[in-house]
Amino acid sequence: MSRLAAALVVVACAGPVSAGTLEGRLVTFTVMTWDDPAQPFLQARGKTVTVGEGVEFGLGPEGLSGGLEVVPVEVQIGPQRVELSYPKGQGQFYTAAFNGYVLRFETDCALFAGWKLDADFTTLPVTDADIFTDKGALYINVSGMGYGPSARLAVDLDVTDCPLS
Repeated sequence: MSRLAAALVVVACAGPVSAGTLEGRLVTFTVMTWDDPAQPFLQARGKTVTVGEGVEFGLGPEGLSGGLEVVPVEVQIGPQRVELSYPKGQGQFYTAAFNGYVLRFETDCALFAGWKLDADFTTLPVTDADIFTDKGALYINVSGMGYGPSARLAVDLDVTDCPLS
């Protein structure tokens, strides 16, 4: 192989690495409340969809469970972003060690390399300590926070290039 051909091969291999995406992935969304994750006060019925265009989840009340009820929420998932809004109702989330959302993406690998709260979009008083990931799951804790029609939250995700399961 000539030096020019070898140089072209090296340049071609040095192109940008494409980021992963959430589009086309199966995701199960549930609401959970706990002081001890092994014994949740509330674990709403999970709903599973394939991530695509528009709102993936429009969750409404499911009936009281242990004196707690699910707060209506809309969840829209983009290629590398999750947005939550509360178009119906107003109030305050029950206070517990964790009271919030679990989005579990079907995968066998660590799907998230990191995340960042979109502070310009988010109106809830969420901090970095309120968000964490575990392999293919994203946890968002809104315990004790107020919600209403103007409340919203967005998390930008560094999605790895995990193969679809």
